Amino acid sequence: MRKIPTGAFVALALALAVGLATAVSPFASSSPDGLETVAGDKQFLDEGKLAGVQKDSPMPDYAFPGIENERVATGAAGFVGTLAVFAIGFGLAWVLRRRDPAPGGGGAAAA
Repeated sequence: MRKIPTGAFVALALALAVGLATAVSPFASSSPDGLETVAGDKQFLDEGKLAGVQKDSPMPDYAFPGIENERVATGAAGFVGTLAVFAIGFGLAWVLRRRDPAPGGGGAAAA
């Protein structure tokens, strides 16, 4: 079996993730999640407050700001969010990667 080069695999996986996030996210349920449902049922939903990080979010409510069409705004948010997560993960992996030891310094002892 032929081995797929790492770069090609990463590019294919990223394309698949971005494609899915962009195409499928507009069809996510707009129904409230479990916590929001319970808060509404127990009548304390209006007492909730947003955390500072939520107020200052670049994409509030999972929608890209400035786009009128809700489905397109959600797809754009999925696209940008997926690329951002990939970039952060790739950057961390690059910074934290193992580096080969310097030649002649620390390998198996010569006999």
